[in-house]
Amino acid sequence: MASAATDVPAAADFLEETRLQLCDEFASITGTDGAVAQCYLAENDWDMERAVNSYFEADMESAFDVQFVEETRKENDSTEAKRKTSVDSENNPETSKKRLKTENTDCIDLTSEEPSSSGGAVSAESKTDTQSAEQPEADGKLSLLTWNVDGLDTLNLGERARGLCSYLALYTPDVVFLQELVPAYIQYIKKRAVSYTIIEGGEEGYFTGVMLKKSRVKFLKSEVTPYPMTQMMRNLLVVQVNFQGQELCLMTSHFESCKNQSEERMNQLKLMFQKMRNVPEKTTVIFGGDTNLRDAEVAKVGGLPVGVCDVWESLGKEEHCRYTWDTKANSNKSVPYVSRCRFDRVYLRPSRLGPKMAAERMLLVGQEKLDCGRYASDHWGIYCTFHS
Repeated sequence: MASAATDVPAAADFLEETRLQLCDEFASITGTDGAVAQCYLAENDWDMERAVNSYFEADMESAFDVQFVEETRKENDSTEAKRKTSVDSENNPETSKKRLKTENTDCIDLTSEEPSSSGGAVSAESKTDTQSAEQPEADGKLSLLTWNVDGLDTLNLGERARGLCSYLALYTPDVVFLQELVPAYIQYIKKRAVSYTIIEGGEEGYFTGVMLKKSRVKFLKSEVTPYPMTQMMRNLLVVQVNFQGQELCLMTSHFESCKNQSEERMNQLKLMFQKMRNVPEKTTVIFGGDTNLRDAEVAKVGGLPVGVCDVWESLGKEEHCRYTWDTKANSNKSVPYVSRCRFDRVYLRPSRLGPKMAAERMLLVGQEKLDCGRYASDHWGIYCTFHS
């Protein structure tokens, strides 16, 4: 029988190991280091959720909210100068066309802005995509954008949020799935994307969201399903809508991150697939989000359910939209290695009764640098169109 003296060091070792693991998880979620993790966890009695919320609240107050308060104050103090700049832009067609329009007005109907590259110009490819992106609204096709916006990265967050709004204006998607939103980021979008209904998958820390174009998509109801074993505050956001007489079930999620969380990630995938199977046959189901999946993990859970397709695969596995996380092309994260992964995915389960929706095209968005020299996110967004 082990003595009490022997048990004490064993318990201490276990406690130390547990706390080191919590520090690793905190650092992974927040993008910080072990010292910051230990500080916030210790201040919050080693409660992960409280520590993460505390970190985000403190970080965002200084990095985002204060920034926009200051920008708004400056704007109000210089209304006349802003008006003159606007007039000058209108009188100069080239300047008006190339400049990223990121004015901090309280409400913007996202129908006329353009995204910028590092030089302020939209690439020829993006302009071509814009012309194509305008088609869905004319012919009744559904357009969708899913994007991990990396709200956890506070560097240039204000400009990157404005960049997202510019892409929304460029593509005018009917449905938008967003991951890694933080409170300040979603508040910014709400003030500017007034043509969208916004449903949030959380309120604190970081979370997902769904945006619905009011003129095209009717919101019916929503629910949030927590993942029971998540260590990273992840869940499944499900939104029921009506699109031009068709019933749609929209799902988005941000599955567990990091290679060592494979088992939990597969559990989350299985739960999501089960939710898809449970949706009535008369309803079309579309899932989109940052899955962090590796192809082998999908195979391990038995592959896709009957009737469900991976949109990228169904469209021929085109290389130009394969890698949504690509440190070779995207320099937002300074990492000493090249990683190219298809973390962000879109799944479709067409209705088995009535019109059958099918994927038509897919492309990656956000591949132009903003004026700050960075991209809107460390992920590329996925833009898809569907037809019946």
